[in-house]
Amino acid sequence: MARSPFTTLPFSLTSGNQCCALFLNAGTSPTAGASKSLCYHDAIFCGETGSSGGLLIANRIRIVALALFALGMVCAGAWAQGRGPWTLGSVLHQLDMQAKTFRSLSADVERTKVTVVVDDHSTETGSLLVRGDKMLLQMKAPDARTILRTGDNLYVYTPGLNRVEEYNLGKNRTMVDQFLLLGFGTSGKELQKSYLITVLGEQTLDDKKTVELELTPKSSDVRNQISKIQIWFDESSWLPVQQQFNETGSGDYFTVRYSKIVRNPSISESEFKPHWPKNTEKLRPQG
Repeated sequence: MARSPFTTLPFSLTSGNQCCALFLNAGTSPTAGASKSLCYHDAIFCGETGSSGGLLIANRIRIVALALFALGMVCAGAWAQGRGPWTLGSVLHQLDMQAKTFRSLSADVERTKVTVVVDDHSTETGSLLVRGDKMLLQMKAPDARTILRTGDNLYVYTPGLNRVEEYNLGKNRTMVDQFLLLGFGTSGKELQKSYLITVLGEQTLDDKKTVELELTPKSSDVRNQISKIQIWFDESSWLPVQQQFNETGSGDYFTVRYSKIVRNPSISESEFKPHWPKNTEKLRPQG
């Protein structure tokens, strides 16, 4: 029997559990014989070289600006050195802030399933596009498949079988989003609604400084399938660079690593349209 394409997902949709810095150029002193046209900074604040009053004002502005810039650098360095470990409140605040400006994302994906009993590691790669509540996950051969989410509709296309499974998420939409869109524009408040959250500390992954969170699902339906989720957020973007889903009972787990992440790229609406052949077999599983 062919393996279900839903092994990429940590749940069964057919079960009862469906689930900065502002830099001011100080300019350079004009050399003798220089024309009246100065550098861009001087042109704005001084006008012509003959304007001594303008030059005096410009010099004062330069001094103040440089002093403020230096002060800002000192304060930023002191904050970075003296803020101490991340707390749950500070992490959730950062997630709330980044969620306000998140619109879309593109990334490469590497997914590894670990079967503990036989110490088997199975890895596959693909690409991910996210825009709002739309998601396109395309996994490469040898087990090629496409998972497309648009609103309440979820499609799983398997080219090797020339088959697409179509699901209406309905009341399970929120549960599905806990997995498919976890961390991508998710605010701290949203996380707290669905999970008990623990800050495990900082770690460097792929040369990125990250904060690791442990999420325990509040829903018993979700916990019956996934006991805990670990997620590593890049401290510079507050987007996930890695997730680990721990399956309930078996001890098996799978990790998803993200690379070549682009925040808020322009993604055409056409990317989230079905593109499989017309003769593809369509299935609408019920349950």
